[in-house]
Amino acid sequence: MAAGAISERASILLKTLVEHHIQDGQPVGSSTLLKVAGLPVSAATIRNVMSDLEERGYLQSPHTSAGRVPTVLGYRLFVDTLLQIQAPEDEAVSALRAELNPDKSTTELVQAASSLLSNITAQAGLVTVPRQEANQLRQVEFLPLSGNRVLVILVVNEREVQNRIIHTQRPFTETQLRDAASMVNQRYAGQALNQVKERILHEMREARSQIDSYLGDALDLASKALDQDQEGEADDYMMVGESRLLGSATAEEMPTLRDLFESFEQKKDLLHLLERSTRADGVQIFIGEEAGYDIFGNYSVVTAPYNDGFRTLGVLGVIGPKRMEYARVIPIVDVTARMLSSALST
Repeated sequence: MAAGAISERASILLKTLVEHHIQDGQPVGSSTLLKVAGLPVSAATIRNVMSDLEERGYLQSPHTSAGRVPTVLGYRLFVDTLLQIQAPEDEAVSALRAELNPDKSTTELVQAASSLLSNITAQAGLVTVPRQEANQLRQVEFLPLSGNRVLVILVVNEREVQNRIIHTQRPFTETQLRDAASMVNQRYAGQALNQVKERILHEMREARSQIDSYLGDALDLASKALDQDQEGEADDYMMVGESRLLGSATAEEMPTLRDLFESFEQKKDLLHLLERSTRADGVQIFIGEEAGYDIFGNYSVVTAPYNDGFRTLGVLGVIGPKRMEYARVIPIVDVTARMLSSALST
């Protein structure tokens, strides 16, 4: 919608109404607009402009009130052409800089980002876990433990170190494990984890009769280690602050909110929405029904993709009521994505 689609006077009144509704969540009447808009016009003129905005689909009148609230179309016009973005607060930027430390693992950074988004914006914050194909095997080490147990040290994406214990059918010496790790690293280092798993299974299945026990042991150890890695990647995204949505919900919105929480558990709709965001550049804003799913009818989702300097790894964002403080939320989502990308690129 072009900025000139409505008059300057209508733009000022719509902007004032949306900002006032965001602050207190109540329908806004013409008398209130007369006081806060600062326009040298009569109450009758304001009523006429509001009626015109309602006819055009930018406002609606709740049946219990003479005031008006923005529609999705009204919010969209506000966000696209009338919103004045605020610079992130110094305190918020300092918190992001301190917590999104390049020395942290990818998992720790994702957890920190989701918590920071929730705490700073007072909405629900979420960050998708990097896709498995984006995780590359850098190095593996096998160390013997008591019994038929082996400690696996797995280095992923340069900085992330994962430790786990696997059980084997027979004991191995330290030398045997060191040689097995050397073979795995020579054959698979630098490849995506899911590709490594597929290659190992293929080699074990197709060449079992031809490979010697030395290679067979190495492949079996690697297979067990990556089986556990796949189990550890079960979460598609991390979300923090769902309870904050309860605080902003009215009694009428509670049934819809329950449906939204159930959707969080099932993940499908939200993951589809986030997948759309990973293919876009910069901040994306889905207001109510724009998300394409009925469960988001009363809510907005603000997202931005993050990367490691080479490719998009995932998306982060916040979920909150349609009357969220977009002027504050949008720059926080943007700077968080930039700082997370920077941390993952270092």
